[in-house]
Amino acid sequence: MSEQQPWQWDEATWRGHVEHVRAGRPLRPSSWPGGAKVAVALSFDSDHETPALRDGEVLPGKLAQGEFGARVGVPRILRLLDRFSAPASFYMPAVSALLHEGEAKSYVDAGHEVALHGWIHERNTALSEQDERELAFRAADTLESLTGVRPVGIRTPSWDFSANTLKITRELGLRYDSSLMADDDCYELLADGEPTGIVELPVEWIRDDAPYFMMDRFASLRPYTPPRGVLSIWRDEFDGAYADGGIFQLTMHPHIIGHRSRIAVLTELLEYISGHEGVWFATHAQIVDHVLAAS
Repeated sequence: MSEQQPWQWDEATWRGHVEHVRAGRPLRPSSWPGGAKVAVALSFDSDHETPALRDGEVLPGKLAQGEFGARVGVPRILRLLDRFSAPASFYMPAVSALLHEGEAKSYVDAGHEVALHGWIHERNTALSEQDERELAFRAADTLESLTGVRPVGIRTPSWDFSANTLKITRELGLRYDSSLMADDDCYELLADGEPTGIVELPVEWIRDDAPYFMMDRFASLRPYTPPRGVLSIWRDEFDGAYADGGIFQLTMHPHIIGHRSRIAVLTELLEYISGHEGVWFATHAQIVDHVLAAS
């Protein structure tokens, strides 16, 4: 018998898919530390060479594009964060951390967070549950050995969330995930209708540099939006978060945002944000700790 089409599913089937991983109670606190009006959560996915390696692209061209992130992008980003005294979260595939000796530890030493981002930027939905679990635990062990700190959060590579990802996240003993998109602010994740205690600090493609700036010379993928057009979008996103008293979260990549015309835009954005009263720059883990304490 052929597999049923979605239009043939009964209510229990389609409802079961929707409710497998779902947004639970909202976790917006009544106040931020120090009376701040907004929490600013900057994050960087230090993928470097791993997306190319994951796809078996081992020739120098794609690998050099990723190497730029570690060689040029990361130092620029760290200098900029230091200038604004802005702690950030770095999501790093374990293979990236192993390829670039000392980089993961340098994040921790500068007061930033290092969190899980897969082993080699694998696609979770293409893996068996056993393989996904093994890679997640191997990545956590590797980051801990390199930084001296056990990760407390995860961002799945490419935000690729399988039917098993939440279960594995709980087995890892993590406090939060940052891969899903059901709200502007933190919420608790539900597994088949049951609270998990895992906090979601949501992401969104609007607040990610990759959709605006990616380029593939053999496909139609082109950076159609100019950097200052992206600045306008992100500034409006911040203004909305500031007015709401919520979270302004950004996802960036050293090999993308680290180029001159783009780091200039990030600099201008941070200058704009810092010109407001009551801004709390925090790592994702710090924000999660605060919303849990306030809940």
